[in-house]
Amino acid sequence: MTPREPNSSTVRTTIDVPADLVVALLGSADENLRVLDQQLAADLHVRGNTFTVTGPAADVALADRVLTELIALVAGGHPLTPDAVRRSVGMVTDAGDASPAEVLSLDVLSRRGKTIRPKTLNQKHYVDAIDANTIVFGIGPAGTGKTYLAMAKAVHALRSKQVNRIILTRPAVEAGERLGFLPGTLSEKIDPYLRPLYDALHDMMDAEAIPKLMSAGVIEVAPLAYMRGRTLNDAFIILDEAQNTTAEQMKMFLTRLGFGSKIVVTGDVTQVDLPGGARSGLRAAVDILDGIDDIHFAELTSADVVRHSLVSDIVDAYARAEGPANRTQRRHAPRNRREARP
Repeated sequence: MTPREPNSSTVRTTIDVPADLVVALLGSADENLRVLDQQLAADLHVRGNTFTVTGPAADVALADRVLTELIALVAGGHPLTPDAVRRSVGMVTDAGDASPAEVLSLDVLSRRGKTIRPKTLNQKHYVDAIDANTIVFGIGPAGTGKTYLAMAKAVHALRSKQVNRIILTRPAVEAGERLGFLPGTLSEKIDPYLRPLYDALHDMMDAEAIPKLMSAGVIEVAPLAYMRGRTLNDAFIILDEAQNTTAEQMKMFLTRLGFGSKIVVTGDVTQVDLPGGARSGLRAAVDILDGIDDIHFAELTSADVVRHSLVSDIVDAYARAEGPANRTQRRHAPRNRREARP
């Protein structure tokens, strides 16, 4: 890629990349380089293992910072994809003190060569908050990794013997559909509501081990109603789809917390399926518990969506279309932006 001819207002800098990292940095058929050229305002030219960056001083400085971070990432043995390049540029552009190399190299859980890592700065803050706090609320739209990352932290905590069991729960509320009277045993009746939790679990553990752990009570997947009257000690507890709890259910759930346990509550306040316009227990919890020590509210946005890129566009489009309703939702968004304590 050939840079434009510089003029008096442009600057030029060169960056030498270690020869053994060039292929990983450029990507297959230079796909990473093409993304960099699209995402950065400065002009990039590569000859051998030397990057030449030309443009206005601010654009060159940004490109230099991005390239330095990407070099550090591949030097650490982490694969570099076009998506990781886009996210790295976004992190450096939107949060100048963010380190993409630090974010994208954080290992949450590894299994059979597959490693689960945060892909955005907000996801890293969310993971750090889970480490640092007893109760964490992960609030954001679909596809931002709220439940998946919480599940990965739960499996890691079980493997490292930080807890003795994992408890996964969600309210059995139908998402705008009437499923009627389901056939089968009680377990079979509630299984459709809990299927997303099973799916995540199977991504992170050996399929043959899960039934054994469930029969031994080490892993429990149950509807929220089953939590009433219990005290949950030495457990990692995840409440998914918390926007579909009532205020009373949320209070009941949070007060199940026992010694040596950790709770992660996930939900999207824009997708409440409660009948009759009932107020979401998640929204109530944000208002009531904000500011309490050892309770952290982590907010994720459409920028943190890690599904197909269209999902982020869909989330933003609906947010614009909702207008006043969306502004009401924003009033209920978490207000404490405390960083996870070290």
